[in-house]
Amino acid sequence: MSGNTVAFPTPGHSKRDRGTVATLDPNAPDGLLVHSFNGGDPLAIKDELRARGMLPERERGEGWRLAGTYEYADETGTLLYRTVRKEMPGGRKRFVAQRRLGKGWANGLADTKRVLYRFPELLAADPNAPVYLVEGERKADKLAGWGFPATAIAFGAKGWHPRHRYAEALAGRTVVILPDNDDPGREFAQTVCAAIEAAGGTAHIVELPGLPPKGDVIDWIGSADELRALTQSVLNRPSANSRVELVRGDALQIEPVDWLWPGWLAAGKLHILAGRPGTGKTTIALALAAAITSGGTWPDGSPAGKGSVVIWSGEDDPADTLAPRLWVAGADMARVHIVRGVSDGQGGLRGFDPAGDTAGLSTALAQVPDVRLLIIDPLVSAVAGDSHKNAEVRRGLQPLVDIAHMRKCALLGISHFTKGTLGSDPLDRVTGSLAFGALARLVMVAAKAEAKDGEQTQRLLARAKSNIGPDGGGFIYDLRQDELQGFRGVVATRVQWGAALDGTARELLAGVEAQGEEANERRGAANWLRDLLADGPLPAREVKRHADEAGHAWRTVQRAMQTAGVVSERGGFGKPAAWRLGDSRAKIAPDRLCGATGATDRPG
Repeated sequence: MSGNTVAFPTPGHSKRDRGTVATLDPNAPDGLLVHSFNGGDPLAIKDELRARGMLPERERGEGWRLAGTYEYADETGTLLYRTVRKEMPGGRKRFVAQRRLGKGWANGLADTKRVLYRFPELLAADPNAPVYLVEGERKADKLAGWGFPATAIAFGAKGWHPRHRYAEALAGRTVVILPDNDDPGREFAQTVCAAIEAAGGTAHIVELPGLPPKGDVIDWIGSADELRALTQSVLNRPSANSRVELVRGDALQIEPVDWLWPGWLAAGKLHILAGRPGTGKTTIALALAAAITSGGTWPDGSPAGKGSVVIWSGEDDPADTLAPRLWVAGADMARVHIVRGVSDGQGGLRGFDPAGDTAGLSTALAQVPDVRLLIIDPLVSAVAGDSHKNAEVRRGLQPLVDIAHMRKCALLGISHFTKGTLGSDPLDRVTGSLAFGALARLVMVAAKAEAKDGEQTQRLLARAKSNIGPDGGGFIYDLRQDELQGFRGVVATRVQWGAALDGTARELLAGVEAQGEEANERRGAANWLRDLLADGPLPAREVKRHADEAGHAWRTVQRAMQTAGVVSERGGFGKPAAWRLGDSRAKIAPDRLCGATGATDRPG
């Protein structure tokens, strides 16, 4: 023994052996460091000392515990190596790399080929989607769980080396690097960014807001949608090599507008269909889709060229709503393609996000060569940021507009009217920023009038704006309920088109919606009348006085008489006209005459 160090026989060796040395160290586990110079296992030696009562029993939870195993496979799916993460109470961690050896594992990687983590999934992902690169496997797994293509390398920031040629696997890809919030993390991000750019990829560094010191995406409290929006804002920034390109006017090749429905639907352009709830906007869009897929006719009777349609709806179920409506509208269902979701390459499926999955959508549309119409319902879902800010709306919609232009299909987005905008310009009534209406080349609006007593609900479709043709005009339409043939009990809504209309959208909507407002006012006045006359008849002048006090226009009250079941009876000579409920024959009480001698049912 010398100072705080003692040498003793290694278990299994002779008593004269001094191949094991133990040193007192308050910072070591059990306060003791054990070194064996002749092959002894330090942990086994400590266990022997515990058995002899020379060390305290191991506390529950003490020591290294397995925290994760991360496997690396090549492009064929062949397992090459793995990293094993172990943790100690208090936050200490260590990683052990193990290469495949026969059916087992051997410590160390030796000359094993290095690959990116989750490499097979990366190859199967949409090549146009950004790849997220982080320092550790756990972080990549979290991002993959959010539906993003994600990767990492063994040993994090310390594991990147040019000889491993990681960057070559990312050539031609857009890579988003999420650094840890510390200096080594930022240095790693810069190194990787330069290597990817040199290999022919495009790299962007995105720093997550609100991270604690040394924090990473595991600590980040943001959501997948927030990361998607943050990424999109970075990707939209001009690069250092970007430049503005000009084209001379005499080099332009003039082309006519490619109309699907002349004056109403154009290939490569954004269209918006907006209206109040209950006007049947989605049903109208599906009617247009049915005309295209079946090669049917447009509302004006002109023929529709045959093609395919792609539909995404964030509000209606494909099986019980979209498909039945398309069916009763006469669509060729073999030409209808509904966006079901986004696969993760491992059999999982998440919801489609128009704000972040446009690259994948473009790839999917490339597989439908005759696509002529793309429907997004609701269109506001394409805006990841504030839908009331012009810049964010334009930024959000532009990828979809680009897809429509590239695929030469019409883009139709469904929107709503903002509450409290009755009577305003229809373009100003579209919910959200004015950029929605400004960016759209053509805006259609739908409206309805509440049915009058015994009359049918009136509906119309009008053209509120067109930058590529005439605006104004519209069509009357009705919504009918039909049972699907061959599907007993399944009823769906379809559009029945009516006569063409002339006039501006504002004029047309004013006429229809005014009737609807009038009907609502008349119903309210009828209810008020019944309550007023429930106790018995009143002179007409007295009814008018009460109407003025209640805020009902006298003309509206007069028109509400039939709805309320009120009759007006003239009294004898010198007696006032009386209003009463039709099933009441009560006489006017003397104290209710109010001196109204000579009153009529059309006072003053």
